Amino acid sequence: MALYRRLSQTRHVFHRHCITALYPSAHLTNPSPIALHSHLINSPFQFSSSNDDHYTHTLNSIKSFTFYSPHSSRIELSGFHFSTLANSEEKKKKKNEQQKAKPSWIDTYLPQRIRPYAHLARLDKPIGTWLLAWPCMWSIALAAPPGSLPDVKMMTLFGCGAFLLRGAGCTVNDLLDRDIDTKVERTRSRPVASGVLTPFQGLTFLGFQLLLGLGILLQLNNYSRILGASSLLLVFSYPLMKRFTFWPQAYLGLTFNWGALLGWAAIRGSIDPSVVLPLYVSGAFWTLVYDTIYAHQDKEDDLKVGVKSTALRFGDSTKEWISGFGLACISSLALSGVNANIGWPYYAFLTAASGQLAWQIWTVDLSSRADCNRKFVSNKWFGAFIFGGILSGKLL
Repeated sequence: MALYRRLSQTRHVFHRHCITALYPSAHLTNPSPIALHSHLINSPFQFSSSNDDHYTHTLNSIKSFTFYSPHSSRIELSGFHFSTLANSEEKKKKKNEQQKAKPSWIDTYLPQRIRPYAHLARLDKPIGTWLLAWPCMWSIALAAPPGSLPDVKMMTLFGCGAFLLRGAGCTVNDLLDRDIDTKVERTRSRPVASGVLTPFQGLTFLGFQLLLGLGILLQLNNYSRILGASSLLLVFSYPLMKRFTFWPQAYLGLTFNWGALLGWAAIRGSIDPSVVLPLYVSGAFWTLVYDTIYAHQDKEDDLKVGVKSTALRFGDSTKEWISGFGLACISSLALSGVNANIGWPYYAFLTAASGQLAWQIWTVDLSSRADCNRKFVSNKWFGAFIFGGILSGKLL
């Protein structure tokens, strides 16, 4: 009779598992199968019967069964041990593995020897170049005479300069942060942190980028050369700010928007504070918005490592803070347009840019790394709206 009861219990377990396999979303509202497993495991089979071999085979076959509890946790029986994993954690892990497994175009098309340098310069992530270039383009377009298009040659030079300076900035950042990057999930695979490139190789590559940047800087007037060279102090010191202040994003704003000063100077030979300073300030506030959103991707790792950011400073009040920064950004852009006597189409585009900024602020899911990155990348369109507005305001 004991053998019969045990076989009946095992058949019940098999029956429940088949239902689960056919209907994955079904809940096992009766906890008895799990209890039966616990009972079977904690009670070794010590009896004599001609059916012992059959029962042992039956028991071995259930070692890899998977059950789904009403709390959506996966319960696996493997070698007489249960392991419970939350579905959400498993999905996140699979998603991260898929993202890591997805190759960049760098790994697909570039020769193997130069791939680490391309990754070091973030060639596969052009959003940084866009964010650095847009303030330059705004300023060059504002400096153009009324009814005229911006200087195409100057825009090309500044576009190339933004590309090189962004790569140089990433190289400096990776060299100074290599010890921190090894402790952060998103950055531990970077070339210097992972050991693919040595610090000396990184320094050599940095020198190469700065040399090319110097070639572009020498194409500008003397005033712009001095102004442009002075930005290097900001570029080299920015990576250190996260160690000392919760406001490294504000320092990045001063660094990334230097082109708002430089673009005007390259066209006019000097700067007009009434136009250029509000433009520069607007860019700094814009950076506080998008880089605070970006920083929320790493907030857990930043806490463990001990580095600082506005994401940690603001916490649950982040949306209120960046809403204020967004308002200050739009107000400064409007002031710059008024002082530049720009036409009405500029303000129509500025309204559209305001909507884009408000959309990303109020819809971003700060607990989702993927959504934070999507909103961060979308800022290239904000920059495009402002440039389109300046262009239209100058021509109409």
